[in-house]
Amino acid sequence: MSACHTICEISLLQFNAQGRTLKSDPSNMFMKQCRRFQLLSGFVMILALASGIGCTGFFVNPTLSTLTVGPSTPNIVQGSTLQMTATGTFNDGSTKALTNSAFWSTSDSTIASVGTTGLVTGVAPGTATITAESGTTIGSTTITIQLGNITSIAVTPTNSTITQGSTQQFTAKATTSSGTTEDITSSATWSSSNSNAGTISSSGLFTAVTSVTSNQQTIITATSGNISSPSTGPTAATLTVTQ
Repeated sequence: MSACHTICEISLLQFNAQGRTLKSDPSNMFMKQCRRFQLLSGFVMILALASGIGCTGFFVNPTLSTLTVGPSTPNIVQGSTLQMTATGTFNDGSTKALTNSAFWSTSDSTIASVGTTGLVTGVAPGTATITAESGTTIGSTTITIQLGNITSIAVTPTNSTITQGSTQQFTAKATTSSGTTEDITSSATWSSSNSNAGTISSSGLFTAVTSVTSNQQTIITATSGNISSPSTGPTAATLTVTQ
Protein backbone atom coordinates (compact mmCIF):
# COMPACT_ATOMS: atom_id res chain seq x y z
CA MET A 1 0.00 0.00 0.00
CA SER A 2 1.40 3.43 -0.98
CA ALA A 3 2.00 6.28 1.44
CA CYS A 4 -0.73 8.19 -0.36
CA HIS A 5 -3.31 5.49 0.29
CA THR A 6 -2.24 5.32 3.93
CA ILE A 7 -2.58 9.08 4.43
CA CYS A 8 -5.98 9.11 2.79
CA GLU A 9 -7.26 6.19 4.87
CA ILE A 10 -5.98 7.75 8.15
CA SER A 11 -7.78 10.95 7.21
CA LEU A 12 -10.97 8.97 6.55
CA LEU A 13 -10.74 7.33 9.97
CA GLN A 14 -10.24 10.71 11.64
CA PHE A 15 -13.27 12.11 9.86
CA ASN A 16 -15.40 9.11 10.87
CA ALA A 17 -14.17 9.32 14.48
CA GLN A 18 -15.42 12.89 14.62
CA GLY A 19 -18.86 11.77 13.46
CA ARG A 20 -18.41 13.13 9.97
CA THR A 21 -19.37 11.21 6.86
CA LEU A 22 -17.44 11.30 3.59
CA LYS A 23 -19.47 10.68 0.51
CA SER A 24 -18.14 8.40 -2.22
CA ASP A 25 -19.26 10.97 -4.74
CA PRO A 26 -16.35 11.63 -7.18
CA SER A 27 -17.00 15.35 -6.82
CA ASN A 28 -16.06 15.18 -3.12
CA MET A 29 -13.27 17.71 -2.63
CA PHE A 30 -11.32 15.56 -0.21
CA MET A 31 -11.26 12.60 -2.60
CA LYS A 32 -10.07 14.87 -5.39
CA GLN A 33 -7.17 16.03 -3.24
CA CYS A 34 -6.26 12.40 -2.51
CA ARG A 35 -6.17 11.58 -6.19
CA ARG A 36 -3.97 14.58 -6.91
CA PHE A 37 -1.60 13.50 -4.17
CA GLN A 38 -1.48 10.00 -5.63
CA LEU A 39 -0.52 11.32 -9.06
CA LEU A 40 2.14 13.60 -7.59
CA SER A 41 3.71 10.85 -5.52
CA GLY A 42 3.76 8.54 -8.54
CA PHE A 43 5.57 11.15 -10.64
CA VAL A 44 8.12 11.72 -7.87
CA MET A 45 8.77 7.97 -7.72
CA ILE A 46 9.34 7.85 -11.53
CA LEU A 47 11.83 10.71 -11.30
CA ALA A 48 13.66 9.01 -8.43
CA LEU A 49 13.88 5.72 -10.31
CA ALA A 50 15.08 7.39 -13.51
CA SER A 51 17.75 9.27 -11.59
CA GLY A 52 18.79 6.15 -9.69
CA ILE A 53 19.33 3.94 -12.74
CA GLY A 54 20.96 6.72 -14.78
CA CYS A 55 18.63 6.76 -17.80
CA THR A 56 20.68 8.09 -20.71
CA GLY A 57 19.09 11.19 -22.13
CA PHE A 58 16.21 11.13 -19.61
CA PHE A 59 17.05 14.52 -18.17
CA VAL A 60 19.93 15.71 -20.43
CA ASN A 61 19.84 16.31 -24.19
CA PRO A 62 22.02 13.82 -26.15
CA THR A 63 25.44 15.08 -27.20
CA LEU A 64 26.85 15.05 -30.75
CA SER A 65 29.40 12.26 -31.22
CA THR A 66 30.27 12.28 -34.93
CA LEU A 67 29.57 14.33 -38.04
CA THR A 68 29.47 12.55 -41.41
CA VAL A 69 29.91 14.52 -44.63
CA GLY A 70 28.44 13.10 -47.81
CA PRO A 71 28.61 12.05 -50.50
CA SER A 72 31.89 10.29 -49.74
CA THR A 73 34.86 11.26 -51.98
CA PRO A 74 32.77 12.65 -54.87
CA ASN A 75 33.93 13.68 -58.34
CA ILE A 76 32.45 16.61 -60.26
CA VAL A 77 33.32 18.44 -63.45
CA GLN A 78 34.83 21.91 -63.37
CA GLY A 79 32.07 24.54 -63.35
CA SER A 80 29.41 22.21 -61.94
CA THR A 81 27.99 22.15 -58.41
CA LEU A 82 27.27 19.47 -55.81
CA GLN A 83 25.17 19.74 -52.64
CA MET A 84 27.01 18.23 -49.67
CA THR A 85 25.25 16.91 -46.57
CA ALA A 86 26.21 16.79 -42.90
CA THR A 87 24.60 14.14 -40.68
CA GLY A 88 25.16 14.16 -36.93
CA THR A 89 25.16 11.00 -34.83
CA PHE A 90 24.48 11.47 -31.11
CA ASN A 91 25.59 9.47 -28.08
CA ASP A 92 22.14 7.90 -27.73
CA GLY A 93 22.35 6.50 -31.29
CA SER A 94 19.97 9.03 -32.86
CA THR A 95 20.85 10.98 -36.02
CA LYS A 96 19.95 14.43 -37.30
CA ALA A 97 20.51 16.41 -40.50
CA LEU A 98 22.85 19.32 -39.71
CA THR A 99 23.57 20.47 -43.27
CA ASN A 100 22.04 23.93 -42.89
CA SER A 101 23.35 24.63 -39.39
CA ALA A 102 26.93 23.36 -39.84
CA PHE A 103 29.87 25.65 -40.62
CA TRP A 104 31.34 24.69 -44.02
CA SER A 105 34.89 25.26 -45.27
CA THR A 106 37.27 24.16 -48.05
CA SER A 107 40.98 23.44 -47.93
CA ASP A 108 41.55 25.11 -51.31
CA SER A 109 39.05 27.61 -52.70
CA THR A 110 41.00 27.79 -55.98
CA ILE A 111 39.98 24.14 -56.58
CA ALA A 112 36.55 23.96 -54.95
CA SER A 113 34.49 26.61 -53.18
CA VAL A 114 31.72 25.86 -50.69
CA GLY A 115 28.73 27.94 -49.60
CA THR A 116 27.19 28.36 -46.15
CA THR A 117 24.72 25.54 -46.80
CA GLY A 118 27.28 23.07 -48.17
CA LEU A 119 26.91 23.72 -51.91
CA VAL A 120 30.26 23.00 -53.60
CA THR A 121 31.33 24.56 -56.91
CA GLY A 122 34.14 23.07 -58.97
CA VAL A 123 36.57 25.88 -59.74
CA ALA A 124 39.60 24.14 -61.27
CA PRO A 125 40.92 20.58 -61.72
CA GLY A 126 42.40 19.06 -58.58
CA THR A 127 41.37 17.85 -55.13
CA ALA A 128 40.19 19.69 -52.02
CA THR A 129 38.94 18.74 -48.58
CA ILE A 130 35.41 19.86 -47.70
CA THR A 131 34.82 20.18 -43.95
CA ALA A 132 31.69 20.63 -41.85
CA GLU A 133 31.78 21.71 -38.20
CA SER A 134 29.11 21.66 -35.51
CA GLY A 135 30.41 22.89 -32.18
CA THR A 136 33.61 20.94 -31.53
CA THR A 137 32.63 18.05 -33.81
CA ILE A 138 34.17 17.95 -37.30
CA GLY A 139 33.57 15.83 -40.39
CA SER A 140 35.19 16.00 -43.83
CA THR A 141 35.59 14.34 -47.23
CA THR A 142 37.79 14.81 -50.27
CA ILE A 143 36.30 16.06 -53.53
CA THR A 144 37.93 15.78 -56.96
CA ILE A 145 37.29 18.43 -59.58
CA GLN A 146 37.76 17.24 -63.15
CA LEU A 147 38.46 19.36 -66.20
CA GLY A 148 35.33 20.34 -68.12
CA ASN A 149 34.61 20.21 -71.87
CA ILE A 150 37.10 17.38 -72.48
CA THR A 151 37.06 15.86 -75.95
CA SER A 152 39.90 13.34 -75.56
CA ILE A 153 42.50 11.99 -73.12
CA ALA A 154 45.96 10.70 -73.97
CA VAL A 155 47.98 8.51 -71.61
CA THR A 156 51.77 8.16 -71.89
CA PRO A 157 53.90 6.17 -72.26
CA THR A 158 51.82 4.22 -74.78
CA ASN A 159 54.07 1.14 -74.83
CA SER A 160 56.23 0.20 -71.88
CA THR A 161 57.83 -2.88 -70.34
CA ILE A 162 58.88 -3.30 -66.71
CA THR A 163 60.14 -6.22 -64.65
CA GLN A 164 58.19 -7.84 -61.80
CA GLY A 165 58.17 -5.77 -58.58
CA SER A 166 59.04 -2.49 -60.31
CA THR A 167 56.97 0.64 -61.00
CA GLN A 168 55.94 2.83 -63.93
CA GLN A 169 54.53 6.37 -63.73
CA PHE A 170 51.86 7.26 -66.28
CA THR A 171 50.73 10.75 -67.33
CA ALA A 172 47.30 11.81 -68.58
CA LYS A 173 46.69 14.90 -70.71
CA ALA A 174 43.24 16.12 -71.70
CA THR A 175 42.27 18.10 -74.76
CA THR A 176 39.29 20.43 -74.42
CA SER A 177 36.77 21.63 -76.99
CA SER A 178 38.72 24.89 -77.27
CA GLY A 179 41.82 22.99 -78.38
CA THR A 180 43.84 23.52 -75.18
CA THR A 181 45.53 20.66 -73.35
CA GLU A 182 45.95 20.20 -69.62
CA ASP A 183 47.68 17.69 -67.40
CA ILE A 184 45.00 15.79 -65.46
CA THR A 185 47.25 13.08 -64.00
CA SER A 186 46.34 13.92 -60.40
CA SER A 187 42.59 14.38 -60.98
CA ALA A 188 41.88 11.53 -63.43
CA THR A 189 40.51 8.16 -62.38
CA TRP A 190 43.03 5.43 -63.20
CA SER A 191 42.40 1.76 -63.98
CA SER A 192 44.31 -1.33 -65.10
CA SER A 193 42.72 -4.10 -67.20
CA ASN A 194 44.77 -6.94 -65.68
CA SER A 195 45.08 -7.27 -61.90
CA ASN A 196 47.55 -10.18 -62.38
CA ALA A 197 50.05 -7.67 -63.75
CA GLY A 198 49.79 -5.22 -60.83
CA THR A 199 47.88 -2.22 -59.55
CA ILE A 200 47.73 1.48 -60.37
CA SER A 201 47.32 4.28 -57.82
CA SER A 202 45.10 7.35 -57.94
CA SER A 203 48.12 9.36 -59.12
CA GLY A 204 48.89 7.08 -62.09
CA LEU A 205 51.74 5.09 -60.53
CA PHE A 206 51.67 1.43 -61.61
CA THR A 207 53.23 -1.17 -59.31
CA ALA A 208 53.92 -4.59 -60.80
CA VAL A 209 53.33 -7.79 -58.85
CA THR A 210 56.43 -9.19 -57.19
CA SER A 211 56.35 -12.46 -59.11
CA VAL A 212 54.94 -13.58 -62.47
CA THR A 213 55.19 -17.03 -64.03
CA SER A 214 54.81 -15.56 -67.52
CA ASN A 215 54.69 -12.13 -69.09
CA GLN A 216 51.57 -10.17 -68.11
CA GLN A 217 50.12 -7.42 -70.28
CA THR A 218 47.67 -4.74 -69.16
CA ILE A 219 45.96 -1.67 -70.60
CA ILE A 220 46.14 1.51 -68.52
CA THR A 221 43.27 3.98 -68.88
CA ALA A 222 42.57 7.42 -67.42
CA THR A 223 39.01 8.73 -67.11
CA SER A 224 37.61 12.20 -66.44
CA GLY A 225 33.85 12.61 -66.39
CA ASN A 226 32.53 10.44 -69.22
CA ILE A 227 35.72 10.63 -71.32
CA SER A 228 38.38 7.91 -71.15
CA SER A 229 41.71 7.36 -72.86
CA PRO A 230 41.79 4.73 -75.64
CA SER A 231 41.76 1.10 -74.53
CA THR A 232 42.52 -0.32 -77.98
CA GLY A 233 44.60 0.68 -80.97
CA PRO A 234 48.06 2.21 -81.29
CA THR A 235 47.36 5.08 -78.86
CA ALA A 236 46.30 2.77 -75.98
CA ALA A 237 48.71 2.70 -73.03
CA THR A 238 49.97 -0.90 -73.02
CA LEU A 239 52.23 -2.18 -70.25
CA THR A 240 54.00 -5.54 -70.12
CA VAL A 241 55.35 -7.04 -66.89
CA THR A 242 58.19 -9.52 -67.35
CA GLN A 243 60.07 -11.87 -65.02
